[in-house]
Amino acid sequence: MLIRDETPEDFDAIHDLTSTAFKPMPYSDGTEAEIVRRLRENGDLTISLVAELDGEILGHVAFSPVAIDGAHDGWFGLGPISVKPERQRQGIGKAMIARGLELLNEMGASGCALIGNPDIYSRVGFSSDGQLKYLDLDTRLVQRIVFRGSPPSGTLQFAPAFES
Repeated sequence: MLIRDETPEDFDAIHDLTSTAFKPMPYSDGTEAEIVRRLRENGDLTISLVAELDGEILGHVAFSPVAIDGAHDGWFGLGPISVKPERQRQGIGKAMIARGLELLNEMGASGCALIGNPDIYSRVGFSSDGQLKYLDLDTRLVQRIVFRGSPPSGTLQFAPAFES
């Protein structure tokens, strides 16, 4: 499996994959594919990786800038992340996340945050100390991994594409 940067030729496949992967998820509002498109259009898609095997895109992960208490201090958000339903739970998502985090760290990022299941994302180094908040969600779901500096505290704000 090859994990690589997206190319313009991948855009439609990423859109279809994201829609398909999120469709059965009870927490999905069906906007994830559009979020990726808007991140790209707005110039906020800092890292966009695909997992490819034999010319087929099996997964996609996006990383975009986030603010904490209104400040953009080198923090990024992970998501959306999509893996073909029949290929989930095979390590594809974990491999894409690991590569994306490695690239963020190499870029000098302070860290990465996400909203997600702690049982899943703790496996790739994310945790919550309850100091990051997002809307009215349980702070256990608001997780981060710190590359540089102190763990952040405050309210997490994703790129505008997530708010539309």
